[in-house]
Amino acid sequence: MRTVAGGPIRTAVVGFGVSGRVFHAPLLAADPAYSLDVIVTADPERAAAAASRYPRARVVPTPEALFALAGDLDLVVLGTPPSTHFDLAATAIALGLHVVVDKPFVTTSAHGEELASRATDAGVGLTVFQNRRWDADFLTLKEILETGALGEVRSFESRFEWWRPEGFGNWRDSATLAEGGGILHDLGAHLIDQALQLFGPVARSYGETSPHGPDGSAEQEAFVSLLHESGVRSRLWMNGAAAQVGHRFHVLGSTAGYTKWGLDGQEQALDAGVLPADPRYGVEPESAWGALGIDGGTTPVPARKGSYPLFYGHLAAALRGGGPLPVDPVQSIEVLKIIEEVHALA
Repeated sequence: MRTVAGGPIRTAVVGFGVSGRVFHAPLLAADPAYSLDVIVTADPERAAAAASRYPRARVVPTPEALFALAGDLDLVVLGTPPSTHFDLAATAIALGLHVVVDKPFVTTSAHGEELASRATDAGVGLTVFQNRRWDADFLTLKEILETGALGEVRSFESRFEWWRPEGFGNWRDSATLAEGGGILHDLGAHLIDQALQLFGPVARSYGETSPHGPDGSAEQEAFVSLLHESGVRSRLWMNGAAAQVGHRFHVLGSTAGYTKWGLDGQEQALDAGVLPADPRYGVEPESAWGALGIDGGTTPVPARKGSYPLFYGHLAAALRGGGPLPVDPVQSIEVLKIIEEVHALA
């Protein structure tokens, strides 16, 4: 892979909705390894907000205007709807630019394989923003599993639920399955990725989806069951209209269990303007800690600090020739294949 030598990694963020505004731009601006040089948005209000918040960045209205500046850039970050990811990433790769693609990676696993092949041929880095690998609760659970405190793990339950019956107010409310819409593409891409990271490859998968929208094509609720080759069974729930939410994690082993409630707070912190340098960033209150043990004898487990900035830290090291990409796109392609299997069953 071609490396970036000397100076900050010159970066463009395409899209300034939730993805670009809340996640990518703040994380990049907070990391001295990068310079945020270009922001792409056609929306006048978003353009004004981007120019105000990042006065050193050039705000342009279209990807075409961005790609005309390719000679002055090293990295493109795509925070746009998934139906645009393949074409935009393919163009960036052809211009010799490294690429970060938000999840869902692309609309089909075949498109993912094609992009990965093109990136390899072009000698550029291609990675996917699976930021939930750096959630505080996920990092804590990983550490618990590494200590062997649960014994032989047999069952893993993971839920990502919230109450938002009015929708998101963006592309997620109208995107079809063919456009990468639906909660399985959105939240499922995180939950399936986390399960694969914890317990390895999948031998068999099963799922159920429930569309509640007007056109009935993209689901708002889904359940996925994965039997891992390791023998662990993962059961994953996702729901954007849950009037009462379930536990975040419920993991049962041969000697103990671990249960955690509540969602990681980094997204809300970034949205509220709390940046990674703030000592409050990524810290979960003691009231949100999960419990380890058996009924009648559980103890709270201090939460690891949430660390979304590590994604860009690992990426900078990789682009300097000092390590692997933070997320191998092959892993995100495996997630897409499982999503496709579930949709085929529905």
